[in-house]
Amino acid sequence: MIRGRKPVPRSGAPTRALSALPRCPAHLSDVARKEWRRLATPLHAAGLLTVADRAALSAYCQAWARWVEAEEKLRETPALLKTPSGYVQQSPWLSVANKQLELMGKYMSELGLTPTSRSRLGVADARPHDPVTKIEFVTVFTDDNGNRVERPLDDPHRSRDAEKQDARTMTCELDGRV
Repeated sequence: MIRGRKPVPRSGAPTRALSALPRCPAHLSDVARKEWRRLATPLHAAGLLTVADRAALSAYCQAWARWVEAEEKLRETPALLKTPSGYVQQSPWLSVANKQLELMGKYMSELGLTPTSRSRLGVADARPHDPVTKIEFVTVFTDDNGNRVERPLDDPHRSRDAEKQDARTMTCELDGRV
């Protein structure tokens, strides 16, 4: 076993064949498929997921699904059980949950799903944009000349004809950010 830091991957453009978004494997459970759908596209868009990484992501997703199942079972049963011989032992579901968390941690590190692994891979952390500080409701319509017009809803210069037309095309825009 080699000790020390993991090597920093060298940037190299993946071949066109590898750069495609991998398909979700059919053998995954429903919970694992849902996790695949949540992660595959953002990872691919960040350049962290190629067809070659399909097995690693599917293994992570299956470990996720098993962890979710174990956590649900732990909610229904106690963490410590008394055996027929009178000994107290931990629930088998606790062992399953812990093992799946361990596996998930390894795959998360490999796939760039932790802040540390993203910094090692040179990927910017996905941080939320500045908070929206202003919400302005506008009316959007096309004027007689075919031009797109946006007016605040409280615009006193709005005509009654425009109001009738606005009823069909009213939208809410959030300062360009969603």
